[in-house]
Amino acid sequence: MPFAFKITYKDTQTRARTGILQTERGIIQTPVFMPVGTQATVKTLTPDEVKSLGAQIVLSNTYHLYLRPGHELIQKAGGLHKFMNWEGPILTDSGGYQVFSLAPLRRVEEEG
Repeated sequence: MPFAFKITYKDTQTRARTGILQTERGIIQTPVFMPVGTQATVKTLTPDEVKSLGAQIVLSNTYHLYLRPGHELIQKAGGLHKFMNWEGPILTDSGGYQVFSLAPLRRVEEEG
């Protein structure tokens, strides 16, 4: 299934719109609420519970994933979907904001 986006409704007064986002992992109706799985898990909920609540997509943060659990562990598990036990779409952001906002907490050494 190729990636596609289709607008299904446009409001003429407010310019609000609804749509369907088609991904390889599933269809997402917009607007959408995305539960946040910062470190590859939505806190206090199992993946089945997240799905039963109607979640169509989960948001995760690349920078936090890099710090913990780490990209090696995620790769060893077979990728993020398998690591999270989530078959649906996952949106990951770059973590660029966290790189700067958490700068006082990081250390830069000769090794990297």
